[in-house]
Amino acid sequence: MRYKSTRGGVSGLSFEEAVMMGLASDGGLLIPEKIPLLNEKDLKHLFELPYTKLAYEIINRYQDGIPSNDLMAIIQKSYAKYDTVNMIPVRKAAGMRIAELYHGPTYSFKDVALQFLGNLFEYILTKKGQKLNILGATSGDTGSAAIYGVKGRKNINVFMLYPANRVSHVQEMQMTTTESPNVFCLEIGGNFDNCQDLVKSTFNDLEFKEELNLGAVNSINWARILAQTVYYFWIYFKTVHRVGDEINIIVPTGNFGNVFAGYLARKMGLPIAKLMIATNRNNILTRTVKFGDYSIERVHPTISPAMDIQIASNFERYLYYLYGGDCEKVTDAMELLRVEKEIDIRGHLLGQLQRDFIAGEASDDDMKDTIRKVFAQSDYMIDPHTACGVYVANQMDIVADNTVCLSTAHPAKFPDVIHEVLGAWPEIPDGLRDLEERQKVSYKIMPELQDLKSFISQHAK
Repeated sequence: MRYKSTRGGVSGLSFEEAVMMGLASDGGLLIPEKIPLLNEKDLKHLFELPYTKLAYEIINRYQDGIPSNDLMAIIQKSYAKYDTVNMIPVRKAAGMRIAELYHGPTYSFKDVALQFLGNLFEYILTKKGQKLNILGATSGDTGSAAIYGVKGRKNINVFMLYPANRVSHVQEMQMTTTESPNVFCLEIGGNFDNCQDLVKSTFNDLEFKEELNLGAVNSINWARILAQTVYYFWIYFKTVHRVGDEINIIVPTGNFGNVFAGYLARKMGLPIAKLMIATNRNNILTRTVKFGDYSIERVHPTISPAMDIQIASNFERYLYYLYGGDCEKVTDAMELLRVEKEIDIRGHLLGQLQRDFIAGEASDDDMKDTIRKVFAQSDYMIDPHTACGVYVANQMDIVADNTVCLSTAHPAKFPDVIHEVLGAWPEIPDGLRDLEERQKVSYKIMPELQDLKSFISQHAK
C-alpha cells in the first residue's frame, strides 16, 4: 500500500513514511492510493473477532512494511488497558443505541487512535534510531489522549496547543498535570482554529519541520483515521443480527476526522445507510451539507467545546473523493479557502455530498434538554457531545434500533454541565479523581508563528 497527497505533490510513500510525515510536504493530507474493498465473505470472517484481531485485520490491509507479529504486538500493547472483549459497549438508550467510545485512559474516543499512534511512533523511531517532536492542537480531548499516548516515552517530546479558557477544566487538568518531562502544554490566546493554523503553518515550514523532526498527532495523521475506522466495523457487528443488514450512525464532530473514518469504512464495504454529522452552534459542516456553504465564521464557545471549530481539517480528504481524485481541484479549493475563507459547493457536487451525509445542529439549550430527557427516559447519563448527536437524530427522525450514536466522552469530563442539568454529579472514574491534587504545568504564548517556533526550538531535545 502506497500513500499520496490530496494535492498531488507527494506520492509513493510507505505506510511508515506517511505516519511520520503527518501533514504532506505539499500542504495536503495523505491518503492511500487505493481503498481495500471487503465483500460479504470478508465481513463474516470479521464478525466474531475480538477487538485486537479486528484492528489487525483492518489496519494490515493498509500497510505492507511492518511484520505481522510486530503489528499485532503494537495493537495489543495499545489496547492492553481496555476490556477488548467488550472494548466499546453498544447500549440501548434514548430509543436507539449508544456506542461508548470513551473507555480508554483519558475517557475520550480519541484514546482508541492515539494509544495506537503513540506505540506506532515508538516502534518506528526505535527501528530508525530517531527522535521525534510531536506537535498538535486540541479543542479538548485530543490533547490529553495524545499526551497519554506518548508521555514518558523515550525519544519523543510532545508540544500540545490549546485555546486558553476554551476547554473544560477537567480536560485542561488532564493535559497539564502529567508531570512528564517530555510533555509541553501551551495555552494560546485565541480559539482552536488559531491553534490549528499555527500547527499547519509550522509544518509548512519544511526546513524547520525537518530540522526538528516534527510529527503530527492531530487527525491530519493518517494513522489516526485508520485506527478510528476499526471501531465502525466493531459497532456494526455489535448492532446487526446478520451481515448485510444496514445501520445508521450519528457522529458528533467538528474537525471531520471521526466522520471521515466512517466514510472510509463505508467505502470499504461496511453497510452504513445514513452517516449523520451532528454539530453545535459552530455549524460549518451542517451548512456545507445542507447548502454547500463551506464558509468560515466566528467560533462560538459552547458546552461541547471539542466541536468549537470552524475549519474542519479532514474535509480536504473528503474533497479529494468528491472531486473524483482531481488534485488540482483540491489545491484550488484549499487556496480559495485560504484567501476568500470559503468553498462553494453547488450543483451535482452538492447532490453527491448530500448522498454521502446528512447533517444537523444543536444549541446549548438543545443539548442540555437532551441530557435531561435521556436521563429521565433511560436512566442513562450522556455528555454534551453525545447529547448533540442524540438531539440531531431526533430532529432528523432516524431514531431506531439500528441507529447508533457515537458517545465520544465520559460525562464526568463535563461535571458542571451535568450538575446544572440534572442536579447530580456524574460518577467520577478512578483516573479523574486526583486531578485537583496534581500540580498544573503549562506555558502561555500568543498565537504567533515565530513565538511557537522559538518555544519548540528551546525545549526540543
